[in-house]
Amino acid sequence: MKDYAHALLQQMLGPGADFRPGQWEAIEIVALQRGRALVVQRTGWGKSLVYFLATRLLREQGAGPTLLVSPLLSLMRNQIAMSQKIGLRAITINSANRDEWEIAEQALAHDACDLLLISPERLNNEHFLKSVLPVFSGRVGLFVVDEAHCISDWGHDFRPDYRRIVRILRNLPAGVPVLGTTATANDRVVADVQAQLGAELKVLRGPLARASLRLQNIRLADQSERLAWLARYLPQLPGSGIVYCLTVADTQRVAAWLNLHGITAVAYHAGDDVNIDRAALEQALLDNEIKALVATVALGMGFDKPDLGFVIHFQRPGSVIAYYQQVGRAGRAVDRAYGILLSGREDDEIQEYFIQSAFPGVTVMQDILWVLERFETLSVRELLAHINVSQSMMEKALKLLEVDGAVGKSGSCYFRTPNPWHPDVARMEQVTALRRNELAQMQAYVTHTGCLMEFLGRALDDPAAAPCGRCANCVGQGLPAEVPSPLVIEAVEFLQGFELPIEPRKLWPGGLFPDLKAKIPIECLNAPGRALCEYGDAGWGKWVREGKYLHEHFSDDLVAASARLIAERWHPEPFPAWVTAIPSRRRPRLVYDFAERLATALGLPFVPVLERIADAPEQKTMANSAMQARNVNNTLTMGSTAPRPAPVLLVDDIVDSRWTLTLAGWLLRTHGSGLVYPFVLARAAGRGG
Repeated sequence: MKDYAHALLQQMLGPGADFRPGQWEAIEIVALQRGRALVVQRTGWGKSLVYFLATRLLREQGAGPTLLVSPLLSLMRNQIAMSQKIGLRAITINSANRDEWEIAEQALAHDACDLLLISPERLNNEHFLKSVLPVFSGRVGLFVVDEAHCISDWGHDFRPDYRRIVRILRNLPAGVPVLGTTATANDRVVADVQAQLGAELKVLRGPLARASLRLQNIRLADQSERLAWLARYLPQLPGSGIVYCLTVADTQRVAAWLNLHGITAVAYHAGDDVNIDRAALEQALLDNEIKALVATVALGMGFDKPDLGFVIHFQRPGSVIAYYQQVGRAGRAVDRAYGILLSGREDDEIQEYFIQSAFPGVTVMQDILWVLERFETLSVRELLAHINVSQSMMEKALKLLEVDGAVGKSGSCYFRTPNPWHPDVARMEQVTALRRNELAQMQAYVTHTGCLMEFLGRALDDPAAAPCGRCANCVGQGLPAEVPSPLVIEAVEFLQGFELPIEPRKLWPGGLFPDLKAKIPIECLNAPGRALCEYGDAGWGKWVREGKYLHEHFSDDLVAASARLIAERWHPEPFPAWVTAIPSRRRPRLVYDFAERLATALGLPFVPVLERIADAPEQKTMANSAMQARNVNNTLTMGSTAPRPAPVLLVDDIVDSRWTLTLAGWLLRTHGSGLVYPFVLARAAGRGG
C-alpha cells in the first residue's frame, strides 16, 4: 500500500518525489487504521498531500467522499487543482460559486465526488445542513479540518464557525477517520484541539525550521524610513514576494510608492474595493508578473507559491504564531529566501485595537440577548440600530451566541432560544491576557539578539528548536538598515501628497428618517471628496493630531498643503465657488479658522451657513453606521445666512463615519446650494475599506 501511495505521490509531484518524514505515518493512521490524527508541520511541508492520498486510498477501499473544511477560498482553488493530478474529483460549495451548487449537489447524490471542500461558514448554512449534508453524511469516508488551530480560541486565528465542527463529528458514523492539519499551534492550542477532536487523536509534530529562510529584524520607526528602505533594497531580493501591512490604507500607500520607483506591486486586501480581483492578483504573483503583492492578512492560510523569494512585514504582527505562519510562505522550494521584519511606532496602537476588537465583551452579548427577547426576531442591521457595536463585532457575537445555543437564526433574522446563557468570563479574560502575552512575545522577538529561528521555534513549542546558523543574528550580518536621507525626504513628501478619497454615503440607515426613502436622492448626495491624509500617519497626519490636540490651531503649512491638493491635484469640476465649514461647540474657532485661511488661499469667500444646535459624543465613540447617524442627527441646522446657489467646499478637520458630512451636505443641498465637495484634513485611521 505504501508503494502504491508513493507512485501516486510521484504522479502528483513528478518523478523522484518522495515522502517527507511523517507523511506516510499520517496517511497510514487515517487511511489504513481509520484513526484520528493531528498533523503539526511547518508551512510547505505537504500537509495537503496527506489528505489527498488518504482520500484516494480510502475511495479505492470503498469509502465515501472526503469532507474537507477549509478556511479560505484561495486555499480551495489551489487544492482542487492539486487533487486533480491523481484523478480525484474535487468540488467546492462556497459563497463565491452559487451557480455551481446544483451541479455539486448532483455529483454528491450520484457518488461522483471524491472530495468536497467547504468553508466553516457552510456548517451554519440552513440549505447546506438540510439539503446537502444529509445526502452524504452517513457515508463520509474521511473528515478533514484544515488549519485546525482555528478550532481553538487560544489560536491566533480563532473562527467561531469552526466550533460547529465538533457537532458534525458527534453525528458521524463510528469509525470515520478524522484528520486535522496546522502549521501554527503551540502546546496549549494542540491540547485544546485534542480535547475537541477526541482523546484518541494522535499528534504528529515535525521540526518547524526551514533551511532556506534567512530571517532579519530591522527597526525603522517612521513610515517614511520604511518606505525608503523598501525602495532601496526590495529590488535586490530574489524573485517575487509579499509585503504584509496591517491596514488596507497602508497596502495602498506602499504599493503606490513601490510603483513610483519602478517596482511592480499591487495592493491586496479584503476591503470594499470593487476593482480588486484577488484570484487574479494571486495568479499574477504565482506567475511572477509582479515583484510584490502588498497584502493584509487577507492573503493568509493556504496561499502556496513554492518559489516565493521574500516576505517583508511593513509593520510588526501581533503574535509570533501569526508571524511564523506568514513568513513561512517564503522559501519552500528555493535555496535562499528572506523574511524581513520591519517595525515602527504605530505597531502597538494598531495591535491594541486588534486585541480590543478580537472578542465581544459580555455586555455586548447580554445586550443582544436583551434586545432579541424584547423584539423577538431582528436582522443584523436592525440589531445595530439598538446596540452601539460595530457590524463585525455584532456578527462575531451572534456566531458565538449561536454556537452556544442561546440564539437561533431563521433566514436573515436572529431570535432568542429558550436555552440559558452563562458567560464564561474567566475564559474570555484568559484569552485576552494571552493576546497581550503574545504581543509582548512579539515585541521581544523584534529586539532579540540570539537566533531568530530558534526564538520562533521555542515560542511554538518546537522540540527541535535550535540555532539555525543562517539568520542575520547568527551570521552577524544581513541587509543594511541604513537608507539614504534624500530617499527618506522623498518618502515624506510622497506621504504628504497621498490624498485619500471620501466616497459619499448613498443610503440612510434604517429607521433614522421614517419619512424619507432609504436611498438618498441623487440631487442631495455629496460629490466625492478628499482627505489630505490619514490621521496620525507619517505624512501630514501627525501635524493634524498636534494641531487639534496640542496647539488647538492648524498650521499654515497644512493650509498650504490643502490648497495645493484642492487646486492642483484634485481640482474638482465645476470648481467650488465658496467655502463653508462644519461648526463645533467644543472648539468653535479651530475648524472655522482653518477654513477661513483655506478659502483665502484658494481665492474664495468663506460663508458660515451651518449652525451647531446641540452637542453630541464624538463620532469615534459610535461603533456602527446607525449609531453614528443618530448621534449627529438634530445637532446641525441652517443658520440665518442662506447658502449660495453654487458649488461649495465643505470643510471639517477629521472624518470618521462620514455622517456629519452627509447630513451637512443634505442640509446645504435642500436649502439651495450647488454641488457639495467635502474636504477634511484627515481620515480616521482604518476608515475607507
